[in-house]
Amino acid sequence: MARAVWKGPFVEESLMKKVDKYKDDPKKIPIKTWSRKSTILPDFVGVSFQIYNGKKFIPITISEDMVGHKLGEFSPTRTFYGHTPADKKAKPAEKK
Repeated sequence: MARAVWKGPFVEESLMKKVDKYKDDPKKIPIKTWSRKSTILPDFVGVSFQIYNGKKFIPITISEDMVGHKLGEFSPTRTFYGHTPADKKAKPAEKK
C-alpha cells in the first residue's frame, strides 16, 4: 500500500539536515546512511551517499532519474550468482 499523498514523501529528518550541510560544505564527503526507506527528493540530485545494505556501504551519486524512488532500491542486499542448469549446483562467484 502506498503512502498517503497528503502526508508527502518520507525522509528521515537527520538525513535532510545532512543533505543541507552537504550543499554548503566545500569538501563534498559522501553522506553515510542506514535509512534505506527514505524517498529521494529533487534536493538530493548531485549528492553522494553511502547506503548500508546490511554488510557494507554502497556508494551512490543521485541523478534526476532516481527522484521518487527509495534509497534502498540502489543498494542490493542479496548477491546474485547467476542461473545454473538444473543438474549443477550454484557456485559462489570467484573473488579477484
